[in-house]
Amino acid sequence: MVYRIFVEKKPGQALEAATLLSDARSLLGVKGLSDVRILNRYDAENISPELFDYAVKTVFSEPQVDTAAQAVDLTGASVFAVEYLPGQFDQRADSAAQCIQIISQGERPLVRSAKVYALYGDITAEELAEIKKYVINPVEAREAALEKPETLKVEYAIPTTVKTLTGFIGLSRAELEQFVRDYGLAMDADDIAFCQDYFKSERRDPTITEIRMIDTYWSDHCRHTTFLTVIDDAKFADPLLQAAYEDYKAVRRDLGREQKPMCLMDLATIAVKALKKQGKLEKLDESEEINACTVKIEIEADGKKEPWLLLFKNETHNHPTEIEPFGGAATCIGGAIRDPLSGRAYVYGAMRVTGAADPTVPVSETIPGKLPQRKLVTTAAAGYSSYGNQIGLATGIVDEIYHPGYAAKRMEIGAVIAAAPQENVRRERPEPGDIVILLGGSTGRDGIGGATGSSKAHNAHSVETCGAEVQKGNAPEERKLQRLFRNPAATRLIKRCNDFGAGGVSVAIGELADGLVIDLNAVPKKYDGLDGTELAISESQERMAVVVEKENVDAFLSLAQDENLQACPVAVVQAEPRLVMNWNGHKIVDISREFLNSNGADKHIVITPAKPEGYEKQVSGGFAENYKKLAADLNICSKRGLSERFDSTIGAGTVLMPFGGKYQLTPIQAMEPLHHRKEPLSRRVSGCGGIGLQADRQRRVL
Repeated sequence: MVYRIFVEKKPGQALEAATLLSDARSLLGVKGLSDVRILNRYDAENISPELFDYAVKTVFSEPQVDTAAQAVDLTGASVFAVEYLPGQFDQRADSAAQCIQIISQGERPLVRSAKVYALYGDITAEELAEIKKYVINPVEAREAALEKPETLKVEYAIPTTVKTLTGFIGLSRAELEQFVRDYGLAMDADDIAFCQDYFKSERRDPTITEIRMIDTYWSDHCRHTTFLTVIDDAKFADPLLQAAYEDYKAVRRDLGREQKPMCLMDLATIAVKALKKQGKLEKLDESEEINACTVKIEIEADGKKEPWLLLFKNETHNHPTEIEPFGGAATCIGGAIRDPLSGRAYVYGAMRVTGAADPTVPVSETIPGKLPQRKLVTTAAAGYSSYGNQIGLATGIVDEIYHPGYAAKRMEIGAVIAAAPQENVRRERPEPGDIVILLGGSTGRDGIGGATGSSKAHNAHSVETCGAEVQKGNAPEERKLQRLFRNPAATRLIKRCNDFGAGGVSVAIGELADGLVIDLNAVPKKYDGLDGTELAISESQERMAVVVEKENVDAFLSLAQDENLQACPVAVVQAEPRLVMNWNGHKIVDISREFLNSNGADKHIVITPAKPEGYEKQVSGGFAENYKKLAADLNICSKRGLSERFDSTIGAGTVLMPFGGKYQLTPIQAMEPLHHRKEPLSRRVSGCGGIGLQADRQRRVL
């Protein structure tokens, strides 16, 4: 039987409904709208009536601020409901199910959530459609049925094999170009021809999994194709730029790099190589791991000095946040945390700097195919702050730049700083027989194609096809990963680690060693129905891949269980340098490491930029007029309301507050995270409704 409950904020607490009412009137021009009610709807199955009644007041709602009822009177309102698309991770429903299971100590129930909107007043059908369009982002959500279903169980078609692309090695150049278009690949015609030559040498046609995996590996997101494009020549009209270019070539000669390809990556990193040769980077920590920038430091603790590692990382999630602002911004900070976390470091502080167009313009001025700037700005802030506040990360500087240049593509940046005792970090090359353990969340369809999607050009219709590309964050799960990686007994068992970002299993595990055999059937799933390709490239969040010696597997799994973390062996390191993936008894990927690491066909460019035009500052108008213009600039206005969405004090992890001075209104110019040698005392997790207490309840029970 399916049980249903509606949860609504009490008068004075219904801020979300009040915000939508204001936006509909001011941005959408729906003047006849008089009131808005928003209710969270929960359906639950495989649960006893007594347990459901108990969960209503302990999980689904907070009695102090919520009203819960099994039926609600919405007479006179235009009503519609919104739910996540099938396959999209719903943290609200998942957290509720986990909390109920903790309470019952029994089987986890099925829970589905939706949001019900009730609109009152004199509104037309066209105005209702505009409000729905504003509320429902088709990338992640859809309109839901209002009737209660008979069951929440979903019957999945269980795939058994993946498609072999018969005839691929015989395609002509024109047919290969059409192949790229048909399959929506990020690679270009030269890359797909390069693939064809490889499979000709293997004397076989590829599987669709191999093509999707290669496309992911070679995407600009994963392999920085733009930065690795070979610069055959460069001529600058500006003499200063030409002189700087000649200096760069001189440094290349001094370092003996004339035979190395000249590219933007070389240009960006050559200063570090020069400083290293001069012996000025003795504190730089270098390893084969792909984590965050790491520096060796010493700290004083209890009167003696200890060697530590200090890690920096910034993450950009411009494309994901552009198409799905809440999930894109949430996984921006989640991804920024995971990079130093994979280096076994604890993140102490974060900052957020974003760029947007004017969010006060009418929705009618939105670029076709894009979300309104107001929606982007507010929902992205909600996503980032929700994740950071839940995981317990002190966020200091929060700023947003407003400029018309961000109208086509938003800028979303999260930056973090982390540290770890050096003695807790092993960085060793995996050996044949070592085991790869997948740690953390389960795999779903959310995030499939994220790397390639963010590496392609987009148009007004992209939003219709990007639904699965944005990962869904799960902050409490990453919090458990943080706690495990603060345990020296666990981190000292790890030889190498990689976080699950772009590319999923294929990249996160595939980068750990030259030779690997991966069992995709061992990868935990959020639900049935995933095929081998989806398991290989899904970018579902809050997962880590760690390499341990075979004899240490059981000990590591036990430590993960202590933190209520899912962990299972999924791959074995082999001597032969090939990446192999098995699924349902079939070898669906078998690629040589040399080919995979080639990054595809070489890209070449000749750079001849025009001479920059000079800039002459001109001021017109009087002092009063210009001062009024300055005061009206959104970039000058106070960002305090934005900043206060982010908890700067959580975990007592910061020295400087975001605003200082006599009146606590002056923005700070720097951040100073407060270092804790042990786990910060604060473990609170903020969230929506009663389910925000999930992490605390889990820890008390466990």
